[in-house]
Amino acid sequence: MVGREPLLQAAMNFVFISPHFPPQYFHFVTALRERGVNVLAIGDAPYDTLRHELRETLREYFFTPSLHDYDALLRATGYLTWRHGHMDRIESLNESWLGQEARLREDFNVFGLKPAEIHRLRSKSGMATIFRDAGVPHPELEPVQSAAQVKAFAERVGYPLVLKPDVGVGAAHTFKVSSDAEVDKVLAQPPSAPFVAQAFVQGTIITYDGVVDREGKILFTLSHQYSDGVMEVVTEKRDISFWSLKQIPAALDELGRKAVAALGLRERWFHLEFFRLPDDRFIALEANLRPPGGFMTDMINYACDIDVYRLWARVVTGDPIADIRFSPKYHVCHIARRAGRPYRHSHEEVLHRLGPALVMHTTDMPSVYQAAMGSEMYLTRHADLERMREDVSFAQALR
Repeated sequence: MVGREPLLQAAMNFVFISPHFPPQYFHFVTALRERGVNVLAIGDAPYDTLRHELRETLREYFFTPSLHDYDALLRATGYLTWRHGHMDRIESLNESWLGQEARLREDFNVFGLKPAEIHRLRSKSGMATIFRDAGVPHPELEPVQSAAQVKAFAERVGYPLVLKPDVGVGAAHTFKVSSDAEVDKVLAQPPSAPFVAQAFVQGTIITYDGVVDREGKILFTLSHQYSDGVMEVVTEKRDISFWSLKQIPAALDELGRKAVAALGLRERWFHLEFFRLPDDRFIALEANLRPPGGFMTDMINYACDIDVYRLWARVVTGDPIADIRFSPKYHVCHIARRAGRPYRHSHEEVLHRLGPALVMHTTDMPSVYQAAMGSEMYLTRHADLERMREDVSFAQALR
């Protein structure tokens, strides 16, 4: 652990788990520190590998080789409590560690979601119940443990089905099955963790993203649309693109607000995913209790000329946010390319084509993102949606 001398006066103590990943999340830490928060962190990266801005912002950092090791997290938080006093918040803003942070909140009596709430809100079966009770359309879903149960469910709702973990991250261990034979193949070995079977829905994925304050009031919302479903992108190795909308469809906004109210979130980000059907109806896919993934927090900033990292820090500290204006002005798009794919246009040609529309580029996407989001990313900002689509087609065209 690396620390400094204790503060001379009391400040909010905030334990930030994994402050170095995703890579842009150091902005959340610096925004908290700007508001006088005592930011203490636990991470699985050695201290000297952290970026300079993060090291300079943290009051203390505790290294542990694995964030999956709850006993190590418990000891680290106990040490930080001994050093700095009671913890006011424990967060990661990261899907992988939602369960761990909830356990720590319960053990250290800290504000926020506890394990029972996290499981109900994060599991696919729990979400289905919440959506149904709130009157938000959702595909039929059933917990399953065997091929026989999946086949019985298929007899009722028909193929194809989607099989996935009841609690999972992204599209990991997710399968589309269209026959009894495919069920037998996928479930040749019974799943080691609870699974669900869900009726397959053919539609465009569109998100409902935002933040609620300490009373559960929605402070802002934005929607992103995907070119393909994440499951299809991962399994078929497609090139994905996703972009922000200037206006949320009214029917989606109504369902999104119902869902957020039913989830009962406080002082939290949310990232809801819906299917948009050809007739412009919307069906809820899932709820995520965190910021939208990838670099979508930066996309929101570019779309609205805003700083959501500082906005969130104000929510946490209870500071006024009335002076923050939120209005989507641009379509900001993540254009993905995959290493080794025979693209028609070179990187230099893409740069020339995009010109001033390009706001960010990287060929070093984090490895855990690459299956869904590509190994290379062009982040663009367009006022015109059709021009944005043309640039996506240009960048992803194959020989």
